[in-house]
Amino acid sequence: MTAGRRSSGPGSQYQEGNRPAPGAATTPGIRGKDMIYSSASGAVVAALAAGEKGSAKAQAWQKLYKAAEEEGGCLASLAVGSGGFDQAQIDFWVSARLHHMLKPQHWDALVAKYSTNKAKKVQAITLVRPRIASPASQLFIYKAVTAWAIPKLKGARRKPPRSVSVEIPLDASAWRRDATVNAAVAAGQAEKKRIEALLEGVIILPDSFYDMNTWDLDATPESTRRRWRAEINEKLDGLVDDALADVKVILEAEGLLMKEAA
Repeated sequence: MTAGRRSSGPGSQYQEGNRPAPGAATTPGIRGKDMIYSSASGAVVAALAAGEKGSAKAQAWQKLYKAAEEEGGCLASLAVGSGGFDQAQIDFWVSARLHHMLKPQHWDALVAKYSTNKAKKVQAITLVRPRIASPASQLFIYKAVTAWAIPKLKGARRKPPRSVSVEIPLDASAWRRDATVNAAVAAGQAEKKRIEALLEGVIILPDSFYDMNTWDLDATPESTRRRWRAEINEKLDGLVDDALADVKVILEAEGLLMKEAA
């Protein structure tokens, strides 16, 4: 696929036919090699994570980005006179830039693949699914796209809180029995909160979700189901590859990609 690109205003350096040459000079105001990404995929992961860490900061940066875009500005124009940016600011900028410049289907594919935000990932999966053509049923396509975006992780399972048991002597006084039971209940609640905190932001699907026998209700031969899944995965990977190719162009134009990765 050849991904077109939306203009970022008059004189945009990303308009078709005017792509920047690889290895563009580093953007003024960016301090040090640590501000440069080693790969397009690494930049996407960092940019998406930045947008999910601090919504207030991200919204403020989006406003600044929008104002610069309306004036035809770029990262360099904001860096000049501001003393430069730190890595978090660069990540925020890249997130806004990619969201604005990439085709919707490419942005959605990247969010579905790389985002760690539950709501955004699920929404992106919902948006990507209709773009995948396949002779398989809608149920099969939904399951295949979801399994692609949320692959099964070895050893990752949702575990229920461990039960907390206590021994109360038969001759214990009433107040001691009550105190012991209350302590056990508090310990159980604390364990539940600990597990919920560990799983917060992590999407873990049940093992049964990855069983292709549950993806098809028409008893289609396994060889056909495997072919369908492979074709769907190939199309999804193609969307991501095309998106990353465009990300690379954008990063090169801003001088944010290491020469080895360019």
